[in-house]
Amino acid sequence: MREVLEAVLKAEVAGEPAALVTVVSTRGSTPQKAGARMLVHGDGRIVGTIGGVCLEAEMTRRARQAIVDRRAELTSYDLTPQEAGEDGLVCGGRMQVFIEPIEGTPVLCLFGAGHVAQPLSRMARACGFRVEVADDRAKFANADRFPDADLLVVDDFPGAATRMTLGPNTYAVVVTRGHQGDAVALEAVLQHDLRFVGLLGSRTKIVHIFAALAERGVSAERLATVHAPLGLKIGSQTPEEIAVSILAEMIAVRRGVDPSQSGSMKMAMPGRLKPDDTAR
Repeated sequence: MREVLEAVLKAEVAGEPAALVTVVSTRGSTPQKAGARMLVHGDGRIVGTIGGVCLEAEMTRRARQAIVDRRAELTSYDLTPQEAGEDGLVCGGRMQVFIEPIEGTPVLCLFGAGHVAQPLSRMARACGFRVEVADDRAKFANADRFPDADLLVVDDFPGAATRMTLGPNTYAVVVTRGHQGDAVALEAVLQHDLRFVGLLGSRTKIVHIFAALAERGVSAERLATVHAPLGLKIGSQTPEEIAVSILAEMIAVRRGVDPSQSGSMKMAMPGRLKPDDTAR
């Protein structure tokens, strides 16, 4: 049991996708009793056991799906006489199992420490995000401007990317001071598999950046994952209002709500722009 709990904590800290499988109740002959637990990682690795080859295979499959769906599930499993025999049981039984996706603390990685980054950092921290801020200017990425940041990095953006938490539970937001910085930061970010990648800017700016990155070998599939222009359409104008629109889109993704149903500005690829795409 301790091994499973330690694995859960490790997965939460690392932001690694996983699901905890717990036997809630049993009836008849079963390989384990209520309270047995097993942690299933997104890649199928398991820690602990709930007993039974067939049972664990089925619960591993369900747990991996729960990770993808980000939805808990209470399910029952009947051991057939054949399965019971394979697991060394006298007769079949019934188990009720609860599958709970484990999601660690979400991480906001801000590339750019300008006027929008400041309120976004504060608001995201208040919403439970770990906040990491990077800029190549020490006078911008510092504790006076970002007192609540968990990590401040002063480096060029590719270098900063190697020092920040870029993992499956990371929300990367690119808000640098110019086109060049945006392109460099976005290229570095897209080398990782993240939960969310967003780029702030006008439609025209984003078309140019996407085209430049495509020429550098960034695939169309990767570019299509970028939320751009970033933020929900709420008529935002001030840095604080823009930060609200960005955070709202991040929360929508975190909670499994399709941002496109909430006024999202996720953009079509260059060459396939929709007529109603507008700049923020």
